[in-house]
Amino acid sequence: MSLSPKWEERRSGSAPERPGDTRSPYDRDYSRLLHSSAFRRLQGKTQVLGIEESDFHRTRLTHSMEVAQIGRGLVQVLGERFPECEVLPPVPLVEAISLGHDIGHPPHGHSGEIALNYVMRDHGGFEGNAQSLRLLSRKEPYSGAHGLDLTRRTLLGILKYPAPYSRVRRTGQPQPPENPRGMNRDNWEPPKCYFDEDQEIVSWILDPLEAEDRQTFQSLRKEPSSTENGKTANKSLDASIMDIADDIAYGVHDLEDAIKLDLVSEEDLTETLEENTDPQWGQQVDLSEPEDLAGRLEDTGTRKKAVGELVHAFILSVRLERQKQFGSPLLDWTAALGEPAENLLEALDKLKVNRVIKKATAQQMEYRGRLLIMRLFGALSSDPKDLLKSWQREQYKSYDEAGDERAAHRVICDYIAGMTDEYATEVYERLFVPHNGRVSAAR
Repeated sequence: MSLSPKWEERRSGSAPERPGDTRSPYDRDYSRLLHSSAFRRLQGKTQVLGIEESDFHRTRLTHSMEVAQIGRGLVQVLGERFPECEVLPPVPLVEAISLGHDIGHPPHGHSGEIALNYVMRDHGGFEGNAQSLRLLSRKEPYSGAHGLDLTRRTLLGILKYPAPYSRVRRTGQPQPPENPRGMNRDNWEPPKCYFDEDQEIVSWILDPLEAEDRQTFQSLRKEPSSTENGKTANKSLDASIMDIADDIAYGVHDLEDAIKLDLVSEEDLTETLEENTDPQWGQQVDLSEPEDLAGRLEDTGTRKKAVGELVHAFILSVRLERQKQFGSPLLDWTAALGEPAENLLEALDKLKVNRVIKKATAQQMEYRGRLLIMRLFGALSSDPKDLLKSWQREQYKSYDEAGDERAAHRVICDYIAGMTDEYATEVYERLFVPHNGRVSAAR
């Protein structure tokens, strides 16, 4: 099936041609993402463990690269097993989507995301996936007002949650605490969404679809309530493939970090694998016996091959399905992980949460990260005309003079969201810690 050429269009309307350049539009998207400053900054952003914990574990950058590699494997396997699906993303496209999917996440991991959603509660909120779309389509310097000016189909793949913030945000906003130190993080979990101010971009992305497809695609599977955020119902084919690759990388590769740092024991692994590995499925995907696999994961000399074995088993367990509710094959086809594989992946993720994320020391670092981001935002917003950098100061000033308080606060939010963990801490110390800080032309 031949897709509409509109999916290869860019918002700028330009299609740069260089003599001898044989790259596809998606090759160009991949290159733009790979060489962007926002992608490089992911090397300084927390994935699961804090950046300062060791020099071994994953960062947002290495995680994104691993998602791209798994996404490539998924497309290759699915192409052989489901030849009837004629709209599978080419490899450069799924790699580009994978590199871009986490690019908007702020410093200090999920705690930073919660903190920014809290401080932006009256100004449109904050969510990492929404920031990725905003960054790539507006803010990242390459083409002026169009960000990296990526193709429509690449942006469709990055649009994981096709509903605006205002539609999925919980209907009852909690009472902010008198002191941010007492903030209940559960009250300020951001909804999975895009920002309301980026509606124009989303409308452009979805323009090739029929009206009925657009409406169904943006429907919710759970409406928001006074205490819980709503949830979107659909992803595009490309986003569903990337999302599974993301889950595999998070569940297996990030677990490797915890094993390396002795946070997960061989006994933990053996018990989890024995209780959650379906024997018949294990034989189908050539997975080792749980005790043997756990032992090889624990052993430094065999760990990499054991990790590869797990990843391969999960890749082989992905299938394509028709939803039979969309006219566009880009929406009607979707990737899904088989139930036995999904159960094991969820169990490995739960093990990591219990042994790493819920540890008191990890929670203390998350608390520190939230407080740092909130205090940093408070300081910058108290005197933006002096404390912001010159180009951000001009942006803030233009919105402030126009009376657009929401857009003015978004300038500060964009600045903080783009920081690395280390730079956010450096700016914080310059503002709050006596005898710390320096004047630097480079920053």
